[in-house]
Amino acid sequence: MTNSHVLDGVLKPALMTGKRMMKTTNTKTFANTRLLPLTAAILWAGLSASAQLSAQPAGDEPEHVTGTNAYPYPTEDPRENDRPGIELPDSVSDKLALLSDEQIEFLESGDAGRFRGDLEKTIEYLEENTPEHILTWVEAMQGVISAQRYDEDRDAPNIALNTDSPMFNAWRLRRPASMDPEREPGTISLGRYNGGGGPPTFGGFPLALTPEDLEAAEVDVAIVGTPLNMGSGWRDSGAQATTDMRVMGRALGGSDQYVQVNPGSVLNIVDYGDIAIDNASTERSMQHIREVVREIGNTGAVPVIVGGDHSLSYSNVAAMADVHGKERVSVIHFDSHYDAWWGSAHLISHGAPVYRLLNEGHVRMEDYIQVGLRSSGPDEAAFKWMRENGMRYHTMAEVERRGWDATLERVVKEASEEGRKLYISFDIDVIDPAFAVATGTPVSGGLDMRESITIVRRLCAEANVVGFELVELHPYLDPTYMTTLNSAHVIKACLTGLAMREEGLTESFYLSPVASEHAVDDYYGDQADYLRHTEALERKDDEEEAVDLDDDLEEAVEQE
Repeated sequence: MTNSHVLDGVLKPALMTGKRMMKTTNTKTFANTRLLPLTAAILWAGLSASAQLSAQPAGDEPEHVTGTNAYPYPTEDPRENDRPGIELPDSVSDKLALLSDEQIEFLESGDAGRFRGDLEKTIEYLEENTPEHILTWVEAMQGVISAQRYDEDRDAPNIALNTDSPMFNAWRLRRPASMDPEREPGTISLGRYNGGGGPPTFGGFPLALTPEDLEAAEVDVAIVGTPLNMGSGWRDSGAQATTDMRVMGRALGGSDQYVQVNPGSVLNIVDYGDIAIDNASTERSMQHIREVVREIGNTGAVPVIVGGDHSLSYSNVAAMADVHGKERVSVIHFDSHYDAWWGSAHLISHGAPVYRLLNEGHVRMEDYIQVGLRSSGPDEAAFKWMRENGMRYHTMAEVERRGWDATLERVVKEASEEGRKLYISFDIDVIDPAFAVATGTPVSGGLDMRESITIVRRLCAEANVVGFELVELHPYLDPTYMTTLNSAHVIKACLTGLAMREEGLTESFYLSPVASEHAVDDYYGDQADYLRHTEALERKDDEEEAVDLDDDLEEAVEQE
């Protein structure tokens, strides 16, 4: 960015910010901010903002991520190489007389295999037609293949951007700290009353805006909105997901009746705002999303991402690999689709994040676990590809054969293997459309809400979860708000599980002994067990309360 671009693209917005501060801040408050004289402050803000952008992204990111080099990984789908061609018997030799050696080779390749259909019928077709007809047929197939593929003499290799624009990076420019009123790092409560009366936040939790806020407040979980709305290309309203979740998602806060744990009381949870999105370019958005999710992870907080289409999974999981190391994060992927499609003109979409993560080596195939698959794809070849490379998958066909309880136990066992750092990607189309109609690509026959809440709560309690995302929420498609409300309960299940893990409630399928049994009689023959368990929890609570009182007393003495 040139100096003139800095002046036009940064200093003018900064000047407006300075004017707004002069209008809205009283003299005493403005003086207390200890800003430089206004002109110098604006100049410094513009230059520091420019430096901030030049410092993004981190130096260890490969050049293709920053947009300065071509995508260096293989872009051909190896699964396409397994597509069979046409096996040509001697009986059709005379029919191929007009074909060149190159055209015969084409017929035997996987490219021709795309048009083949049933092999016997294809051979009959060759035997019954003239050499002239077959030549025309082969030329037509070659023409289709050629027209589909990139031609450097015909096609642009990339999407041009106006790099001369003074606002090129304005969409992701963070307001310089010098333009903010002075405050100590930490969380910001926006409610006028006890949790209400202010701008809505995720679950009514306080706001944090910077990594310094997360560190100063020792935040455990940062919920961040990512309103990406371009990667699916169908039934979109994902940009509204974060807004609706804040307005309608009060269920994110409060106690969980099943386990008698209140995540907000156990964990320090914040709303980390929304990540800036360039909804004209999914690729540009990926880079910035990855930066922000990584900055959350680097503070030790667990990022919980609300989206937006499933393209997000690429940037989010890559960010977790940046924090914890490549091939050191496992992913459990809830979806009706396997999202490992590849070979389209775009290197990222909501159908490609899994394959791109694997292709770039962020996650090993044996560390990817798929749950809920039931769409028309993957086909048999794709299932074999997953099986041969060690990727574990749990389809709704498995649920139908083995039963939900058995499948649930298998998934939790795989996700809880020793040493796993687990990232959960939850596409709401894994849920049956009866409960989640507002999603981009709904598929009937999915999980119900009780199954969804149970498995997410258990995973977040019984496994070492380092990140969570809920994606493909498109609120405009559901005027009843039920999809948003149900999505909030899925996120709440993860928050509850994380709080249970913090409290040491990690036993398999833990439920509160008070909530799960009235124990007034011995109907099931285990009344004594429930009463004994309840007493043990009460003793534990009394001991923890005594420790808290001792800590408060020591702190008071130290202050005196």
